[in-house]
Amino acid sequence: MTSRSSRATARPSSEGRAVARTQTLLPGRDGIGTVRRTTLPGGLRIVTETLPSVRSATFGIWAHVGSRDETPTLNGATHYLEHLLFKGTHKRSALDISAAIDAVGGEMNAFTAKEYTCYYARVLDTDLPLAIDVVCDMLTGSLILEEDVDAERGVILEEIAMTEDDPGDVVHELFAQTMFGDTPLGRPVLGTVDTVNALTRGQIARFYKKHYDPTHLVVAAAGNVDHATVVRQVRSAFEKAGALTRTDATPVAPRDGLRTLRAAGRVELLNRKTEQAHVVLGMPGLARTDERRWALGVLNTALGGGMSSHLFQEVREKRGLAYSVYSYTSGFADCGLFGVYAGCRPGQVHDVLKICRDELHKVATEGLTDDEIARAVGQLSGSTVLGLEDTGALMNRIGKSELCWGTQMSVDDMLDRIAAVTPDEVREVARDVLDQRPSLSVIGPLKDKQADRLHQAVS
Repeated sequence: MTSRSSRATARPSSEGRAVARTQTLLPGRDGIGTVRRTTLPGGLRIVTETLPSVRSATFGIWAHVGSRDETPTLNGATHYLEHLLFKGTHKRSALDISAAIDAVGGEMNAFTAKEYTCYYARVLDTDLPLAIDVVCDMLTGSLILEEDVDAERGVILEEIAMTEDDPGDVVHELFAQTMFGDTPLGRPVLGTVDTVNALTRGQIARFYKKHYDPTHLVVAAAGNVDHATVVRQVRSAFEKAGALTRTDATPVAPRDGLRTLRAAGRVELLNRKTEQAHVVLGMPGLARTDERRWALGVLNTALGGGMSSHLFQEVREKRGLAYSVYSYTSGFADCGLFGVYAGCRPGQVHDVLKICRDELHKVATEGLTDDEIARAVGQLSGSTVLGLEDTGALMNRIGKSELCWGTQMSVDDMLDRIAAVTPDEVREVARDVLDQRPSLSVIGPLKDKQADRLHQAVS
């Protein structure tokens, strides 16, 4: 990704030393869409995107910690902690936190992923100071009380049970395990019943102190916001909590230990009495920093990204073998996945797999036509812009970009990069990614003979 910095200023303190540095990363047009970053003492980064024409604002704090930063014993700790930060601070009870945002018609939530965690609130622009105060208070002043840990344990176990009841979700976790094995990327984000039951208040509190240092955080705000005002309010909130003066910060651990995934051709089957069989067929993809990711995005769109895609036409439209069939990519810091998902009647699994494998082989060896690539470029461009039509999506974009890449890319630059993808680049990445022996994960009511055939399907 690229970053354009047109201005940087350092504001001196009363002693004459620089205490904050502000940069204009993307100038926008007539002040609309301007992206700025300020780095406070202690390393906290604050990025904003200004859109004066809207009446809402989304404020979020991103933590550079996810489930891949957990040891086996701590599996599920990141997600557990996400829950606990809503349970109360020195200033507010759990009810106070939720009632404050509800009272202004806003929405507040959080999510945990493999490599990061995000807490956010979306409110009217006039209520942004409240959102900043509440979310910053949660991140800096959580009590993590023993009774809250015990009470929330049951909630998380229910969440795990709810997820387990949706095989369409579980199959993706199973595929991660198939590809990564017993490693942090292969373990479930929620943890397991055993690991969640075993986690203690002390373990979670230490995890919180280690990973929620300002050097590990990015604050992001988008909408009708003023950058200087956001910086002032965030700084005040963190300073009151004493969160900008820590000197025992633990450096962010490098994420470069999984460049080699497990051997190809692995099969993981989970026998369940479901109405459908849920299938993921896939192989190693690209890391999120790989420049070929733009070409892979075009390839993914043409192969399984819409109603005109290869997989949708061949599996659903022509043969009626599945309602849902698509391809997807997942990029991490040092590796990635490319997968094809389908949900079908158990007796149709082998037919669906054969068609998917045939399509992957066909595209890998013969490539896509110029017309297919042009259509995919247009579809990907349009979906990119349409996906950024609200302040929540904009906050996600600038926050994740700062956390994962340390740079910002304008929408126009993104569209230019997609448009610059050539047919040869798409064909090359198709050969590199799709011409690998796949692995397979299946959930469904599988009979012994079917299981044997599924192992043969990736040989």
